[in-house]
Amino acid sequence: MRFLKYALLVFLGACSYGSLSTIIKLGMNDGFKMQQLVGSQYFFGWCMLLLLVLLFSRKKLGSLSLLGAGITISLTGIFYGYAVEELPASIAIVLLFQFTWIGVILEAVVDRKFPSREKCISMIILLIGTILAGGILEPSVGGITAKGVIFGLMSAVSFALYIFVSGRVATQVPAVNKSLYMTTSAMIIILIVFSPSFIYDGAIAEGLWKFGLPLGLLGIVIPVLFFSIGVPKLGSGLGAILGAAELPAAVVASVLVLHEEVSVLRWVGIIVVLLGIATPQLLPVWIRKKSPKPLLHQVEEL
Repeated sequence: MRFLKYALLVFLGACSYGSLSTIIKLGMNDGFKMQQLVGSQYFFGWCMLLLLVLLFSRKKLGSLSLLGAGITISLTGIFYGYAVEELPASIAIVLLFQFTWIGVILEAVVDRKFPSREKCISMIILLIGTILAGGILEPSVGGITAKGVIFGLMSAVSFALYIFVSGRVATQVPAVNKSLYMTTSAMIIILIVFSPSFIYDGAIAEGLWKFGLPLGLLGIVIPVLFFSIGVPKLGSGLGAILGAAELPAAVVASVLVLHEEVSVLRWVGIIVVLLGIATPQLLPVWIRKKSPKPLLHQVEEL
């Protein structure tokens, strides 16, 4: 039961992160630059985490390793921001989505252990679902640039690294403190790369807060906090698989908020992705049911 609780936290964190591309697109349509939107995401997210620490955790716990781990968060925000700016939202999310198999391979290399059969089957199902849900096979997809593809793949690598370090660095530190430390270094890097001018040039008062607050909550507070709690208990490989919920969440958000049309093929892809997420949990149960019962049990039943 505790396993399911941690799995649900990672699943919800991924769903939360999946809404970012839609909010960023809304902010850009409202006249704000991608740099302002991503910068406000980390600024408001850091402020909310600081408030949580002050209210619920007075422990001064942290480490330099957490500050270093925050670099992976900031790189994901930078690379993914540029990918969303360059590419259609559906393609950007598909490229980021490659973190699933990258994360499983990273765990296998570090642990020197080949991925389990369940994880390998899950990866195959997820890749098929990704192609379908992303609409890559549909002729209407256009506006793809080499620059955007590179940034999208780089965001996938950095996000896989983030999930990996989130499950292995300073696991004894309370989740809210851990999240604040990681976000602190991430915010500093983001503000250096994208400029902190939005804080004092009036952009927040002009409406940037309407996007910065939800971006901070859904893109920083919920995923970083939930991943900090769940991934150490599940392992980075399974954490990456559960993180695949990000893609269906992104597609559903684009339909509900941006009113984008989603073909039947893409809905099939979403169902396949969800099946891939559930495979590591459902396959062992299915195998146990199909396996022959021990002779002793058969005799007892007679």
